[in-house]
Amino acid sequence: MIIGIGGISNAGKSFLANLIKINLEKKYKVKILCQDDFIKPESKIPTINGLTDWEHPSSINHEMYLQAVFREAKNNDIVISEGLFAYYSNTLTESYSKKLFLYIDKETFKQRKQHDLRWGKVPDWYIEHIWSSYLRYGKANDIIGIKKIDASNDFNLEEISDYIESK
Repeated sequence: MIIGIGGISNAGKSFLANLIKINLEKKYKVKILCQDDFIKPESKIPTINGLTDWEHPSSINHEMYLQAVFREAKNNDIVISEGLFAYYSNTLTESYSKKLFLYIDKETFKQRKQHDLRWGKVPDWYIEHIWSSYLRYGKANDIIGIKKIDASNDFNLEEISDYIESK
Protein backbone atom coordinates (compact mmCIF):
# COMPACT_ATOMS: atom_id res chain seq x y z
CA MET A 1 0.00 0.00 0.00
CA ILE A 2 1.22 3.49 -0.84
CA ILE A 3 -0.41 6.38 1.03
CA GLY A 4 -0.13 9.93 -0.29
CA ILE A 5 -0.33 12.90 2.07
CA GLY A 6 -0.37 16.37 0.52
CA GLY A 7 -1.13 19.89 1.67
CA ILE A 8 0.39 23.29 2.23
CA SER A 9 3.42 23.99 4.42
CA ASN A 10 2.62 23.78 8.13
CA ALA A 11 -0.59 21.81 7.59
CA GLY A 12 0.81 18.83 9.52
CA LYS A 13 1.79 16.37 6.77
CA SER A 14 4.90 15.04 8.53
CA PHE A 15 3.11 14.95 11.88
CA LEU A 16 0.22 12.95 10.43
CA ALA A 17 2.58 10.60 8.57
CA ASN A 18 4.32 9.82 11.87
CA LEU A 19 0.99 9.27 13.66
CA ILE A 20 -0.09 6.86 10.95
CA LYS A 21 3.25 5.05 11.09
CA ILE A 22 3.08 4.65 14.87
CA ASN A 23 -0.49 3.38 14.57
CA LEU A 24 0.24 0.88 11.77
CA GLU A 25 3.73 -0.37 12.59
CA LYS A 26 2.31 -2.71 15.22
CA LYS A 27 1.01 -4.84 12.32
CA TYR A 28 2.97 -3.69 9.26
CA LYS A 29 6.41 -2.66 8.09
CA VAL A 30 5.97 1.08 7.37
CA LYS A 31 8.29 3.56 5.67
CA ILE A 32 7.80 7.34 5.38
CA LEU A 33 9.28 9.20 2.42
CA CYS A 34 9.26 12.98 2.64
CA GLN A 35 9.65 15.03 -0.52
CA ASP A 36 11.84 17.47 1.40
CA ASP A 37 14.54 14.79 1.32
CA PHE A 38 14.54 14.92 -2.49
CA ILE A 39 15.20 18.61 -3.03
CA LYS A 40 17.46 19.51 -5.90
CA PRO A 41 20.69 21.43 -5.23
CA GLU A 42 19.80 25.03 -4.41
CA SER A 43 21.62 26.26 -7.52
CA LYS A 44 19.13 24.27 -9.65
CA ILE A 45 16.02 25.77 -8.02
CA PRO A 46 14.36 28.94 -9.38
CA THR A 47 14.40 32.11 -7.31
CA ILE A 48 11.80 34.76 -6.66
CA ASN A 49 12.87 38.26 -5.60
CA GLY A 50 16.32 36.88 -4.76
CA LEU A 51 15.08 34.02 -2.54
CA THR A 52 15.09 30.33 -3.38
CA ASP A 53 11.61 29.29 -4.51
CA TRP A 54 11.12 26.13 -2.46
CA GLU A 55 7.41 26.32 -3.38
CA HIS A 56 7.99 25.56 -7.06
CA PRO A 57 7.57 21.96 -8.29
CA SER A 58 10.97 22.11 -9.99
CA SER A 59 12.60 22.27 -6.53
CA ILE A 60 11.99 18.52 -6.15
CA ASN A 61 13.75 15.73 -8.02
CA HIS A 62 10.46 14.02 -8.86
CA GLU A 63 12.03 11.12 -10.77
CA MET A 64 14.34 10.22 -7.89
CA TYR A 65 11.42 10.51 -5.48
CA LEU A 66 9.21 8.30 -7.63
CA GLN A 67 11.93 5.66 -7.86
CA ALA A 68 12.40 5.74 -4.08
CA VAL A 69 8.67 5.31 -3.45
CA PHE A 70 8.48 2.29 -5.77
CA ARG A 71 11.69 0.80 -4.34
CA GLU A 72 10.42 1.16 -0.77
CA ALA A 73 7.03 -0.29 -1.77
CA LYS A 74 8.84 -3.52 -2.64
CA ASN A 75 10.52 -3.64 0.78
CA ASN A 76 7.69 -2.48 3.04
CA ASP A 77 4.03 -3.27 3.59
CA ILE A 78 3.12 0.42 3.60
CA VAL A 79 4.90 3.46 2.19
CA ILE A 80 3.73 6.92 3.20
CA SER A 81 4.60 9.58 0.62
CA GLU A 82 4.24 13.07 2.01
CA GLY A 83 4.97 16.52 0.72
CA LEU A 84 3.73 19.76 -0.73
CA PHE A 85 3.86 18.24 -4.22
CA ALA A 86 2.57 14.78 -3.25
CA TYR A 87 0.00 15.00 -6.06
CA TYR A 88 2.09 16.83 -8.64
CA SER A 89 3.24 13.70 -10.51
CA ASN A 90 0.36 11.87 -12.18
CA THR A 91 2.37 8.63 -12.09
CA LEU A 92 2.86 8.87 -8.35
CA THR A 93 -0.73 9.98 -7.73
CA GLU A 94 -2.05 6.98 -9.66
CA SER A 95 0.11 4.65 -7.54
CA TYR A 96 -1.46 5.76 -4.25
CA SER A 97 -3.77 3.23 -2.64
CA LYS A 98 -5.04 5.92 -0.28
CA LYS A 99 -4.96 9.67 -0.79
CA LEU A 100 -5.07 12.23 2.02
CA PHE A 101 -5.01 15.99 1.64
CA LEU A 102 -4.63 18.31 4.61
CA TYR A 103 -6.20 21.69 4.26
CA ILE A 104 -6.15 24.77 6.43
CA ASP A 105 -7.54 28.22 5.77
CA LYS A 106 -5.25 31.06 4.76
CA GLU A 107 -5.32 32.77 8.16
CA THR A 108 -4.36 29.57 10.00
CA PHE A 109 -1.57 29.00 7.49
CA LYS A 110 -0.24 32.54 7.91
CA GLN A 111 -0.26 32.27 11.71
CA ARG A 112 1.56 28.93 11.67
CA LYS A 113 4.09 30.10 9.09
CA GLN A 114 4.87 33.29 11.00
CA HIS A 115 5.63 31.22 14.12
CA ASP A 116 7.70 28.63 12.24
CA LEU A 117 11.29 29.84 12.61
CA ARG A 118 13.07 26.60 11.57
CA TRP A 119 14.59 28.40 8.58
CA GLY A 120 14.53 31.91 10.02
CA LYS A 121 11.90 34.59 9.64
CA VAL A 122 10.09 34.44 6.30
CA PRO A 123 9.08 37.78 4.73
CA ASP A 124 5.33 38.43 4.54
CA TRP A 125 5.46 38.65 0.72
CA TYR A 126 7.01 35.16 0.62
CA ILE A 127 4.25 33.79 2.87
CA GLU A 128 1.78 35.13 0.29
CA HIS A 129 3.86 33.47 -2.42
CA ILE A 130 3.68 30.13 -0.57
CA TRP A 131 -0.12 30.40 -0.45
CA SER A 132 -0.32 31.28 -4.16
CA SER A 133 1.94 28.36 -5.07
CA TYR A 134 -0.19 26.03 -2.98
CA LEU A 135 -3.30 27.15 -4.88
CA ARG A 136 -1.48 26.73 -8.19
CA TYR A 137 0.29 23.40 -7.60
CA GLY A 138 -1.57 21.66 -4.76
CA LYS A 139 -3.94 19.88 -7.18
CA ALA A 140 -6.22 18.49 -4.46
CA ASN A 141 -9.37 19.42 -6.36
CA ASP A 142 -8.25 17.42 -9.39
CA ILE A 143 -7.75 14.11 -7.57
CA ILE A 144 -10.46 11.45 -7.65
CA GLY A 145 -10.92 9.57 -4.38
CA ILE A 146 -8.92 11.95 -2.23
CA LYS A 147 -9.91 12.32 1.42
CA LYS A 148 -9.68 15.94 2.51
CA ILE A 149 -8.89 16.51 6.16
CA ASP A 150 -9.33 19.79 8.02
CA ALA A 151 -5.94 20.21 9.67
CA SER A 152 -6.86 23.35 11.61
CA ASN A 153 -7.36 21.28 14.77
CA ASP A 154 -6.37 17.84 16.05
CA PHE A 155 -6.58 14.92 13.66
CA ASN A 156 -9.26 12.28 14.11
CA LEU A 157 -6.84 9.36 13.93
CA GLU A 158 -9.61 6.79 14.26
CA GLU A 159 -11.39 8.20 11.19
CA ILE A 160 -8.13 8.35 9.25
CA SER A 161 -7.21 4.78 10.27
CA ASP A 162 -10.66 3.53 9.22
CA TYR A 163 -10.17 5.18 5.81
CA ILE A 164 -6.68 3.68 5.38
CA GLU A 165 -7.79 0.19 6.36
CA SER A 166 -10.98 0.26 4.28
CA LYS A 167 -11.06 -1.66 1.01
